Amino acid sequence: MCLAIPGRVVSVNEPATPEAVLERTGVVDFGGVRKEVNLGLVPDASVGDYVIVHVGFAISKMDEAEAQQTLQYLREMEDIPEGTAPVG
Repeated sequence: MCLAIPGRVVSVNEPATPEAVLERTGVVDFGGVRKEVNLGLVPDASVGDYVIVHVGFAISKMDEAEAQQTLQYLREMEDIPEGTAPVG
């Protein structure tokens, strides 16, 4: 199973040339944990935006409310005892 996590962009490092857009990186904050992420697939992402990150690549932008809701779901999952059967 693959999982993409939302985070907030806190800085952006623009590439040396416009042709190198896939080399665009930035630092993304995941609730206090900051990681350098490739932003090349989301060229319009800027500081303050929320992005979905999968294996080190931002793959899309999302609005803050949706990001916060997703993060809340992930926090709730931490509270589920291991081995509990899914509902439904």
